[in-house]
Amino acid sequence: MIFALVALVVLALLASVHRYVWRRLVGDTTAPGSTLRKVGTVAAFVLPLLSVGAMTSGRIGAPFWLQQVLAWPGFLWLAALMYLTLALLVGEFVRPVLRRVLARRDAAVADRTTVALSSEAVATTTGGTRPRTEELVPAGPATSTTSADPVPETAPPAEPEPAGKEPEPTAPDPATATEPATADATTADGPATPLARPSRRLFVSRVVGGAAAAAGLATVGYGTANVLSGPTVKRVTVPLARLPRAAHGFRIAVVSDIHIGPILGRAHTRRIVDTINSTSPDLVAVVGDLVDGSVADLGSAAEPLAGLRARHGSFFVTGNHEYFSGAEQWVNHVRELGLIPLENARVEMGGFDLAGVNDIAGETEGQGPDFVRALGDRDRSRAAVLLAHQPVVIHDAVRHGVDLQLSGHTHGGQLWPGNYLAELANPTVAGLERYGDTQLFVSRGAGAWGPPVRVGAPADITVVELASRQA
Repeated sequence: MIFALVALVVLALLASVHRYVWRRLVGDTTAPGSTLRKVGTVAAFVLPLLSVGAMTSGRIGAPFWLQQVLAWPGFLWLAALMYLTLALLVGEFVRPVLRRVLARRDAAVADRTTVALSSEAVATTTGGTRPRTEELVPAGPATSTTSADPVPETAPPAEPEPAGKEPEPTAPDPATATEPATADATTADGPATPLARPSRRLFVSRVVGGAAAAAGLATVGYGTANVLSGPTVKRVTVPLARLPRAAHGFRIAVVSDIHIGPILGRAHTRRIVDTINSTSPDLVAVVGDLVDGSVADLGSAAEPLAGLRARHGSFFVTGNHEYFSGAEQWVNHVRELGLIPLENARVEMGGFDLAGVNDIAGETEGQGPDFVRALGDRDRSRAAVLLAHQPVVIHDAVRHGVDLQLSGHTHGGQLWPGNYLAELANPTVAGLERYGDTQLFVSRGAGAWGPPVRVGAPADITVVELASRQA
C-alpha cells in the first residue's frame, strides 16, 4: 500500500515537471499546429515512457537487450529533465527583467521617433525644409518699368494643404507597446508586404527557453563525459593510533559503486581494473554496489576483475544493489574471479584486522550486517579496518572499536544538487571524517547509477595509506 502511494506521488510529480518543461520549451515558443509544436508534444510523451521503461525493465525481468536499448535514452532524459527544470526555474527570474529592458528600449525608440516626426511636421507647415531660390533674369538691355509683364521679385506663396490630406503618423504609445512595431520591406518595384516581428512575450520566451535548453543539455553532456572517461585516482593518508610501525605506509585501493549494468559494461570494468593496478596497492577493497543485474546478464562484464593485482589480495562486501540482483550468485561469482568476499567476517593482515559486514539491504533476506560475528571476539589491542557499504553503520563501528571504516553508497551526490539530499540520509557524503575514536572514509564511487552522468561529484578510486603514529 505504501509503495503504491509513493509510486503515485512520483508519477504525479514527473507528470507535473514534464508539463512545466513542455509549456516553457514548446508551448510558449511555438505556434499552435506548427511542426515544432507537434514534435515537441510527441517528445513530451515518449521520453518519460522511455525513462519509466529504463527504471523498471530490469526489475520485471525484461530481456537484457531491451534493457540496453531503453537505458541510454531513458536515463539520460532523467538527467536532462532535472537540469532543464533547474535552468527554466532560474529563467523565471530572468523573464521579468528582460521584459523591462525591452520595454525601456522600445520606449526610447518611440521617443526618438516622436521627436523626428514632430520636427518634420513643423518644417512642413512653415513652407518646406528647403527655401525656394529667386529666379535669375539673364543680363540684357534695360526694360521699362511700365512693362506689362514685370519680373516677380519673390516666389509665390505656398498653397494651403487640401482639407482631405491624411495627418502625419505619430509614434506608438510605449505603455501599450507589448509588441514591437512592424517593419516594411521595400524592393526595387516598390513597397513589399510588412514583415511581422515576434511579440515581446514570444521573444523573451524563446531567448530564455533557448538559453535554458543549451545550459541543461551542456551540463548533461559534461557529466556524461565525466563518467565515460573513467575515475580519477585520489590519495589520502589516515593515521591510526594502534597501527604498528611495521604496517606504516600500507596502501588500500578503495573502489565502490562500480555499477556494472546495461550502460556501463565490460569496458568500464576494464578501465577501473587498469586504474587500480596502476597504483600498485597492497590490498584492494571493493565496498559494494558492484552490479545492476544478474550474473547471467553481467557475468562476462565483470570478468576483468580477475585481473586485479594486490600484494595481500582483493576483498569484496555486498552493497544494497547486490540484493536487487541476486547477492548469493554474485558472491559466488566474484569468488570465482579471485576476490575474497567478507560476509560478516574478518581476516588478519600483518599489522591490523580487516573485517567486512553485509549491507543493510540484506536484512530482508536474513543476511544483514552482523558486527558481533565480524568483530566480537577480536583482540582490541590491534587496529581494525572495516569494509561496510553504507556510511550509516558508523555508529555500530564506533561501538565495536573500529579504527577506520571504508564505505561508499552515496556517490558523493552524483548529480548536483543531489549532494544536499545525500547529506540528509548519510553522516558523511564524501571524504574523511572522525566519529569519536573511529574515522570514516566515504568514496564517491567509480561508476554511476541511473543516468551515466556525474556533475559536481567526479568518480574516483582512492588509495588510502595507513600511517602509524609510532613511526
